[in-house]
Amino acid sequence: MLSDRDFFVVEPSEGELLNSLFEDEHPLYLEIGSGKGEFISRYPISHPDWNFIGLEMSEKRIRNCLKKLSVELNPNVRLARKFVDAGISQLFRPSSISGVFIQHPDPWPKRKHHRRRLFRQDFLNSLAQILIPGAQVQISTDHNEYASWIVEEFLQNPHYTSMQDDPIQLHPNLDEHIVTWFEEEQRRLGYHPHFMLYERI
Repeated sequence: MLSDRDFFVVEPSEGELLNSLFEDEHPLYLEIGSGKGEFISRYPISHPDWNFIGLEMSEKRIRNCLKKLSVELNPNVRLARKFVDAGISQLFRPSSISGVFIQHPDPWPKRKHHRRRLFRQDFLNSLAQILIPGAQVQISTDHNEYASWIVEEFLQNPHYTSMQDDPIQLHPNLDEHIVTWFEEEQRRLGYHPHFMLYERI
């Protein structure tokens, strides 16, 4: 009998396409950075006809996710232990991802570390290669300067358009928003998340 880890977790080999983790042809969604697992364990339950892959590099966070996942409740979820950067297009078939969720990515607040930020043109271009037209990218951050940075990066990129009148919203753009541990903790400290929603043109 497979353990939960054997069922859920894969450490991709070089050149392996993660689309093959599911045998069916259901729409495939990604969560980049699964944290303590609140979203990846709860949101997919409401969408049994969608498949989800959580991309997470931290072994500690993988273990946190496994504590919340259930083979019975989450058969449409997998976790891939993988660092995400501009090479994301090498992990999936072109035009095969139906949507992406990125919640509270590391803002790397020091100027000398800005080059480590996820939202840069090389990442957005690579992500665009694997998204189907109309796929949405949903983002949240409580870091004011990083929120502005993200908006500016998307504005400079021809592959996306904002789905909001104001690119930065103070209310979640998901009808079934999942409040993560990090969001709850930051709200308790007085920070307010910003929510952004972009569509692949």
